[in-house]
Amino acid sequence: MKPISETRALDKLNKLKAGLKFEITKFESRAKNCLTCATPGACCLDAHFVNVHISRLEAVAIRNVLNAMPDAQRLSVERRIEDAVSKYGLTANGDTFSRTFACPLFEKGVGCLVHATAKPAVCIIHACYNSQADLPPDDLRTEAERQIDALNTRTYSRPQRWLPLPLAIKRASRPLTDVLA
Repeated sequence: MKPISETRALDKLNKLKAGLKFEITKFESRAKNCLTCATPGACCLDAHFVNVHISRLEAVAIRNVLNAMPDAQRLSVERRIEDAVSKYGLTANGDTFSRTFACPLFEKGVGCLVHATAKPAVCIIHACYNSQADLPPDDLRTEAERQIDALNTRTYSRPQRWLPLPLAIKRASRPLTDVLA
């Protein structure tokens, strides 16, 4: 597989996620509307529920959004990221899916800070559905993750481990040579 630059991979990731968003619109009418939710952000802030894992490339996309924020806002989010890693004991070792955490990218009164441009694929798929029959097929998530894996491999010359969102974002702020070590 021919390597591609991180910039080109991020562009491909955005297109992949745009296609995923389009596919999910076929199911959204069966889900509760986030904008009219009685408990906005409860699903994102439930530290007993959230265990979103993202790839390195998705973490870089999120890091780019954070870096474009005003300093005070970015520093606040970075503190929440650090706090989540520490408070919930998030590491790259062992069964990382057994750890749950509150998403540091959700801000009360605002919503998901990366919703428009860097929302992770798994979050795009998530919604509050009334019944199991209303859920999008697992194939959508599986195929999106397969394509994201392929992009990561082409970009970083080897597969990248999916990590808990706060840890992945924290690692994305380090030079690539530190992360691969």
